[in-house]
Amino acid sequence: MSKDFEVEKYWFEDDGLIPNSSLPVLVYRQVCTVEDKSDWFESTFIKNGWTNNWRDIILPYDHFHSTTHEVLGMGKGSVTLQVGGRLGKRLLLNAGDVVILPAGVGHCALTTSHDYEVVGGYPEGRTWDLLKGDEEGRARALDRIRSVPIPFTDPVNGEYGSLTSYW
Repeated sequence: MSKDFEVEKYWFEDDGLIPNSSLPVLVYRQVCTVEDKSDWFESTFIKNGWTNNWRDIILPYDHFHSTTHEVLGMGKGSVTLQVGGRLGKRLLLNAGDVVILPAGVGHCALTTSHDYEVVGGYPEGRTWDLLKGDEEGRARALDRIRSVPIPFTDPVNGEYGSLTSYW
């Protein structure tokens, strides 16, 4: 099901609250066209080493992860995702789309369809944390973000995928 597709790339600078990353956020449009997209995303992510998977919604407040990168595959519906903190970019994601977020990049759901589902995963099944950009944990978060390794595989196309070219 995965194929060659154009990759959207977005960079976001530290905004004082959300650290963001020097690595680009990657967006793949309509990489999955089968009926049960959630099952396809989960099995594809697992096959490519992006595990510790879940199916749910995206939190409606700005947050980021300092211990891992994250992939989000839109299984059902649509969501407007704010990426990169308050000064970032709004991305409309529809069922079949994928977004790959480097550690430290802020994200939150702004608007959603009535019934949407996202499949998440992390390279090598890394454990995620949930940070909101407060000053208290910021210094420790920055150190952890710098130590998160670059994944060996792309969550959609494995070792030959776009992520390995852009990161």
